[in-house]
Amino acid sequence: MRWIAVILMLLALPARAQDTPLISLQTSDAGAAWQAVGRLDLGERGFCTGTLIAADLVLTAAHCLFDRDTGARIDPATIAFLAGWRNGTAKAYRGVRQAVAHPDYVYAGVDSLDRVAFDVALLQLDQPIRLPSLVPFEIASAPVVGDAVAVVSYAQNRADAPSWQEVCHVIQEKPGVLVMNCDVDFGSSGAPVFVRRDGVERIASVVSAKAEIDGRKVALGAALATQVAVLRAELDKGRVSRQAGGVAVRLLSGGSAKGAKFVKAPAPQP
Repeated sequence: MRWIAVILMLLALPARAQDTPLISLQTSDAGAAWQAVGRLDLGERGFCTGTLIAADLVLTAAHCLFDRDTGARIDPATIAFLAGWRNGTAKAYRGVRQAVAHPDYVYAGVDSLDRVAFDVALLQLDQPIRLPSLVPFEIASAPVVGDAVAVVSYAQNRADAPSWQEVCHVIQEKPGVLVMNCDVDFGSSGAPVFVRRDGVERIASVVSAKAEIDGRKVALGAALATQVAVLRAELDKGRVSRQAGGVAVRLLSGGSAKGAKFVKAPAPQP
């Protein structure tokens, strides 16, 4: 009956453009519009995807900041952002000075759909990236069911260049969570989900996990309505703490640092 509920929900949607396959952005020309998306290398722990939203700020998934086996925080000094990474070269390389996860994202030992809404993180780079070809993306309000979105991501078996899915769709909403039929895989964690507003691509979500709903693969993402403001405030707390000579304390979170997680999600309800 869960599968029937999903079919009925999709049939009730208005006519829409077809989903498109992944396109590898192997050349600079093909990926020119997406150079602010980069690979986030996590030391020896794999990689995620991150996106520049200011000259010195990268948006990604919170679980990328934690060791999947121990739940311990990854030292920010071991993280590197490779903006526009393709075929062994990046447009800009930066280290990470500070990294914060959403304060409500707490590792509970098991994957949970409830955690997806807070699976967002912000990284402050050790130096700003100020290049004309790397324009940070702005944040947008969340799309609604039936809206078209696009995803740019790195993943296993396509780690050397980003891939772009021009059109996939939001198929359901949960509180703070978008369920999308986008093509993601391990490494896609933190990948930006774009909506087009006023002719401009803006980030509406970041990929948290890939899930199964009655055998059908979907992507789960956190809506960013208020999350980025919260993360900026957390960064500011860290700055104040360092200036005062203290040590900033962050909640431990979990999940796979090597990419998007598999989560058995309940079937969306109409």
